[in-house]
Formats: sequence, structure tokens, C-alpha cells
Amino acid sequence: MVLSDIDIANSVTMEPISTVASRLGIDDDVLCHYGKYKAKIDARQLVSLKDKPDGKLILVTAISPTPAGEGKTTTSVGLVDALTAIGKKAVIALREPSLGPVFGIKGGAAGGGYAQVVPMEDINLHFTGDFHAIGVANNLLAALIDNHIHQGNALGIDSRRITWKRVVDMNDRQLRHIVNGLQGKVNGVPREDGYDITVASEIMAILCLSENITDLKARLEKIIIGYNYQGEPVTAKDLKAGGAMAALLKDAVHPNLVQTLEHTPAFIHGGPFANIAHGCNSVLATKLALKYGDYAVTEAGFGADLGAEKFIDIKCRMSGLRPSVVVLVATIRALKMHGGVAKADLGTENVQAVIDGLPNLDKHLENIQEVYGLPAVVAINKFPLDTDAELQAVYDACAKRGVDVVISDVWARGGEGGHELAEKVVALAEQDNHFSFVYDDEDSIETKLRKIVTKVYGGEDISLTPAAKREMAELERLGFGNYPICMAKTQYSFSDDAKKLGAPKDFTVTIRHLKVSAGAGFIVALTGDIMTMPGLPKVPASEKIDIDKEGTITGLF
Repeated sequence: MVLSDIDIANSVTMEPISTVASRLGIDDDVLCHYGKYKAKIDARQLVSLKDKPDGKLILVTAISPTPAGEGKTTTSVGLVDALTAIGKKAVIALREPSLGPVFGIKGGAAGGGYAQVVPMEDINLHFTGDFHAIGVANNLLAALIDNHIHQGNALGIDSRRITWKRVVDMNDRQLRHIVNGLQGKVNGVPREDGYDITVASEIMAILCLSENITDLKARLEKIIIGYNYQGEPVTAKDLKAGGAMAALLKDAVHPNLVQTLEHTPAFIHGGPFANIAHGCNSVLATKLALKYGDYAVTEAGFGADLGAEKFIDIKCRMSGLRPSVVVLVATIRALKMHGGVAKADLGTENVQAVIDGLPNLDKHLENIQEVYGLPAVVAINKFPLDTDAELQAVYDACAKRGVDVVISDVWARGGEGGHELAEKVVALAEQDNHFSFVYDDEDSIETKLRKIVTKVYGGEDISLTPAAKREMAELERLGFGNYPICMAKTQYSFSDDAKKLGAPKDFTVTIRHLKVSAGAGFIVALTGDIMTMPGLPKVPASEKIDIDKEGTITGLF
């Protein structure tokens, strides 16, 4: 019988979190326990560790995702366990899962098989309440905006130009566009509004990019909630909201410590999506991992054109972090889908389809090596029906770029199945690299957009809608032209059309809207038909999730 991920997780005896922490030299008095197996670590530890040298940062990313799955988190967890198994002091830093995908189409996000972080039920559900705190802080600001207008609107907020939305951590398409404040004056001022999913909130991005609670509060106060009748921005500071929001986030700002199935320490903190946000775990968690480990494994969401680009151009630019090596995860199944094979036919050997799908992998490698300037290794997440001929096609293609391909069998064997990958990562991490950003700070907004599309996506050009052109001019007038860009784009294609698989050419990316996240410190560019509130699929994953009288959860991935 094949065990499910949750069955495997429940079959392993976890160590008390104090034991996991002590392995890193973390004293129990800097932990805030959330039960026996998870805790928050005081982020102020970074101050006492400032003179300790950083370890090597390993970034795990992937080819463009497909419904066949790539297993990026599974590979990340297996890699950190493998590094530990070969005698290295290693730590992993990951994002927290959003309830939207957990109950929607993707399922859990704690790894899989014998390469998981645990307790997986807690991590995939409410965990330590960080997302709740972010949602409440977000919605407090929304309530303050409407209350201010109701109470006389001393700031002259133009209700037609409010950009701040409420959030909920669930896929709920019904809330994308709403009208509120109806049924009389006592219920507020009627206006059009809408909800985003919590992971798309600017507060999520702020939490993940903040260096400490002081920085967090300063960033919260910079949030632009909309514009007044004179066209000038109105901020959270104008509404005197920064202090209260920061108070709600006082615990959420501290990273969470858990463990892998093999008891390797794992920091899990923050969870912005990579298609509509910047897609990386918190700067604080990553920096703690680098201080406590000689090797810190982290991942960026979706493909190397989305999460990895934002990791480089947003997270690294703001924090000073620099990866030493990149692991590019791929599967034979996903390559065949990029080569035109339907999901139902993936079990049949099709070497030509692999070859036809390889341009997607090659373009991602080109970006990693030539655009980001980093050494790379390809990790093939192993599936039972992969054939030697199909694998050979990948070896041959990567050899042309001087990139090694390693078979990762961590789903079935845990850290033992990732020894070769770990050894390769250690060797590559010692090499010199030529780390570089995709664009320069002083580039105009339009130039930054064009460089991302042409250099990273392989597109021909950008097209700005009239609305986007007006917004770009306004953002530059307001002094935000030097901000980095956070592209909101489909994860399934280099283009803004999810149906264009592989490595399409001669396409133009349409920029629909541009808005500033002044607290986070970047400009969000909405492309194609990307949405900041997903919907549930026809058969949601929630239908398989249950709990028995003993409190045992089933069906959770």
C-alpha cells in the first residue's frame, strides 16, 4: 500500500522543538513555544549574531510549473536533509502555506513523501496564526479608511480612488468585486470594493521584507491606501494606523521553527504567492538560517522567471542577501507537458516530447547563468515511469550548457535520496559567481518592465494599456520610479498567456495596471488576466479532507 503524505508524516516520531533548537545552539529562553513541536524564535537574535559569518545560501527554483507537478518544496526539504546526512550543518527556510491552495487545487505545501516538514497538519492549516494576524492588520486599515470617510473625511479621501482592499485567506471568487456601505447612512458610504487573498496583501510583503519590528512599523506607515481629491496619496500614517497594525503583528514578525521528518531545523515564515506577490519567505528567517547553518536552503515560488527573479531583484536588492548556487527542479513529466503531451498520456515513454519540452528548461538555465550570474544544477525529481532514454535527453541538453543533472529520489528515500545533489551543491557553492540584477535602480519603470520581459521571459516587448501609462506617469511624478518591479503574471508560461507552454518567442506582455506598494518598497505590475483573488476548482481539495473522533486529520495532501 502506498502511504499518503499525511500518513508518512504521522508515522515519524518528532523531536521536541527544544531539542531541535539546541542542535543549532539556540537557547530555550529565546523560544516562544506553540505546543511541543513548534515555536517562534525571537528575531532580535540577529543582533547578537551579527559578528557570526553567514553560511552559503542555496536557492531552489523550478521550470515553469505544470499540472504534472515539479516537487520544488519536496526537493528543498530532501536537499537540506541530505546536506545534514553528509555531515553539513544545514537549515531550511520556507514559506508558510496559504489556506486557499490547501483547500483548493494545489493541496498542502509542506513537502511530500519522506521529504516533509512537520507537524504538517499544523503547518498547512493555522500554524502559529501569522496569516490571521496579517489579515486582521490589513482589515483594520480597511475599516479605518471607511470609518474616516463616514466620520467626515477630514483627509478628503476620494472614495473612487481607494486602492486598499480587504483580504481573506481563502480562494473566493465571489469577493473579487463587491459594493459595500449600502442600506443607509449609518452603514457607511456606498462604494465599489473587493477582496484579495491574504498572501497578496501588501502587509504580507512588508512582513517578509522587514528587518525588525521598527522597520516593520515604518513600512506599515508608508502604505498608500488611495488618493485624495487633489490626486495626492493618502497613507496609513495619515490615518494614524501604523502603531495599531504593528501591535497586531508583534508576534507574527518572529520566524517559526519546526523540523523535517529527519529532524533538520526548519524556519517557516511568511507566504506571499510568486505569481501575484514576491514569492519568498521572510528576510528574517533567511538571515537566521544563514547565521545558524553553514548551508541555508531556501526556495522561491513557481518558476525561475517569477519567484527566482523576484528573489534576486526584490529580496536580494533590499536585504543584501546573495545566493551561492541555484538548484533548478524539473520532472520528465512536466517536460513532456511542455512538449505537448496531455496529462493522461504522461506514463508512456515519449523521448521526442521531452526534447520538445526542453527549451523551457534551457531558458530557465539561461536566466540563472547569464542573467542572474549564478551557478546551477538541475535536479530531476524522480518518478517511477521515467525511462533511461528520456533522462538521457535531459543530460545531453544540459551538457551543452555545462550544467550537471542529478536524479533526486528524496520523495521515496528522504535525505538518502539526495546525497548526490547535496554533494554537487556543496561543490558549486565554493565557486565564484557573477551575481547580478536584471535591471538597475535608476532605470525608468518602463525600462525595468521591458528588461524583465525581454531578458527573463524571452519576449519581444511590452504593451502598456492607457490606464497603465497614466499610472506609470503618476508613480514617477510621486517619486517611486526607482522602486523594483513585482510582476503579477501567470506562472504557467514565460508569457502572460497561460496556454503558451515551452519557451515561446515573439510575444508581447500586456501591462494592465501599475500600483505602488510603498511600504513593501516595490511597484506591482498586473499583466494579462492575472487575479489577486483566486477561485476554487470544480472539485476542491477540501472535499477529501476530514477529521475523526480521535482528532486525526485525513486527506490533507
